[in-house]
Amino acid sequence: MIKNILKGIQAYSGALALISKLKLWKFFFIPIAISIITALTIGFLSYGLSDNIGNFISRAWPWEFGKTTFTSISTFIGAIIVLALGLILYKHIIMALSAPFMSPVSEKIEAHLTGVEKHEHRHTTFQEQLWRGIRINLRNLAKELLITLPILLLKFIPVVNIASTVLLFLVQAYYAGFGNMDYTLERHFKYRESINFVKRHRGIAIGNGIVFMLFLFIPVIGIILVLPMSVTAASLKTVNLLKEDQILINSKSVV
Repeated sequence: MIKNILKGIQAYSGALALISKLKLWKFFFIPIAISIITALTIGFLSYGLSDNIGNFISRAWPWEFGKTTFTSISTFIGAIIVLALGLILYKHIIMALSAPFMSPVSEKIEAHLTGVEKHEHRHTTFQEQLWRGIRINLRNLAKELLITLPILLLKFIPVVNIASTVLLFLVQAYYAGFGNMDYTLERHFKYRESINFVKRHRGIAIGNGIVFMLFLFIPVIGIILVLPMSVTAASLKTVNLLKEDQILINSKSVV
């Protein structure tokens, strides 16, 4: 698992150069706009909700002594909850809406890596790609929330709350990497087959998602570069996995 996580992370090392080499930046203009608008919307909503959630949690402390301390802790926990849920929503919204624009990116990367311009794979329309993205991300959103909510409850337990933060980050990373890998998988697999493929390579998904999540902590530039870098890195690694499984075959050597 650790080895595959590192492979998912290492795929980012050649992403920026490949974007420039294949002239892929033009495909990212609309997804970047989607990313910025979504981030600003969720950011404003989160700012207003964190105090309200903190005050709601603080009501669980009925005594006067320690009330101020518990309120401060509750406000902090409220901010963590809002941040976690905000990142989950942001991630799935941008990946779902960007699906039709990311598919051509992964296809060009696939052609570059295999030397085959026209593969015998599933051909889908803009609408089908959008629906596939929405379907995958709604499924992942529901799964992620079911896992995330119990983890957030662990934050009320001293010491354990430190481990819960790491676990929460890894869960978010997995589903981010899942979405990025599916832009390539949608051409080769049906819905259920793609889910099984990512499960078999969950370490790669986590590695890709770790860097995706770290990008979001970089002010401004993070939400601009997160999709170009993460989708390119995921496409590079996913195509290689498909080649290893002999689903894709090179027609020539590609440097």
